[in-house]
Amino acid sequence: MKRTILAVLTAMVGTICAFAQDGQDDKGFDFKFYGRIRADLFYNSRANNENIDGLFYLYPKDHEYDADGNDLNDGAQGNVSVICTRLGLDIDGPRLGTAETSAKIETDFRGSGTSYTLLRIRHAYVNLDWKHSQLLVGQTWHPLFGEVSPSVLNISAGAPFQPFSRSPQVRYRYVPGGGPRLTAAAVWQLQYCSMGPAGKSYSYLKDGCIPELYVGLDYVKAGWTAGVGVEMLSIKPRKQATIDGKVYKVDERVTSFSIDAYAAYKGGDWNISAKTVLANNLTHCTMLGGFAVTSIDPKTGECDYTPFRHSMSWVNAVYGKKWQPGFFVGYLKNLGTAKPIAGEVYGVGLDVDRLFSASVQLSYNLPHWKLGAEFMPSTAWYGKTDVKNGRVVDTHPVTNYRIACQCMYIF
Repeated sequence: MKRTILAVLTAMVGTICAFAQDGQDDKGFDFKFYGRIRADLFYNSRANNENIDGLFYLYPKDHEYDADGNDLNDGAQGNVSVICTRLGLDIDGPRLGTAETSAKIETDFRGSGTSYTLLRIRHAYVNLDWKHSQLLVGQTWHPLFGEVSPSVLNISAGAPFQPFSRSPQVRYRYVPGGGPRLTAAAVWQLQYCSMGPAGKSYSYLKDGCIPELYVGLDYVKAGWTAGVGVEMLSIKPRKQATIDGKVYKVDERVTSFSIDAYAAYKGGDWNISAKTVLANNLTHCTMLGGFAVTSIDPKTGECDYTPFRHSMSWVNAVYGKKWQPGFFVGYLKNLGTAKPIAGEVYGVGLDVDRLFSASVQLSYNLPHWKLGAEFMPSTAWYGKTDVKNGRVVDTHPVTNYRIACQCMYIF
């Protein structure tokens, strides 16, 4: 297996280099090959909700008791992994009319499901850049991830407090010489999907036939960045329902709106940032949320729905260049639903009333090298859902203590 992977990497690098040389000589292309070798070690004091075999940490799991009253989730875990190693290629191409052209291709070994040794697409897009406007087509960071994200060692990059998703999109950005920048995007789903009756799937957005829409304004000046944005998601949970053994075609839709606001300062040795999100059904952005049934047609089984609302906020600060200490604080609150619940609920973490995480980190940075360690205690308050308003009541806290170390070689 190791020889096979090495052979594949060698062939990829050789092909890219040959292609880059041909492009530079004959077609006016300029290529920059980059990547990193990353090894992560982590320890948790209990079982957690997580992705990528524990590397993408989110929050602790609730108590789950056996017949003798022992908590099945109360047990330490740890692992070392290198699947966050990645390869990428930045491409500067010839002009197209008056536009500068560029592109990016980036991959890692995340794979899908439990296949963590397969290549997957991280970024794949083309970009046209005029003097004051840009048009991007392809897959890259979701607009809610945006220009401001926390600088932490955990690969979750602040999730579930920070929206985290890379999505296929068509994005337009107006960049004047001074004043606010405008971003408008139509977004679809591929690897990060909405939750619904069939679990996580991009079919809810596909069947809805309306892309997710985002419009935002931000302002950048003298090291400061500040902005706001509005997102709309409209999905169709089901196309048919079964009542008394009979199948009926149904026309269901859940439409929700989310708002984000953020600010950041980079200057000297300081990197300080913060963001707050009023989120409605943002499960495709690796956040807590979902929707619930509010009424059911007794004849056809067609349902009306209401989205769950959550407030997520975080603050992050990192200081220094060679030695970089930093901290991160995140807080999440379940705000419930606008209507009473009358049936099934679909989502992620809907039994969590609130979540609090804080971390301290220290990294040592040299040219091409980064070594770091991070300590993060997290507490989630679990309870029961009140069907009158979707809020979580009768809560109890569950805490996990996480230690993570990182070694990275960057080229």
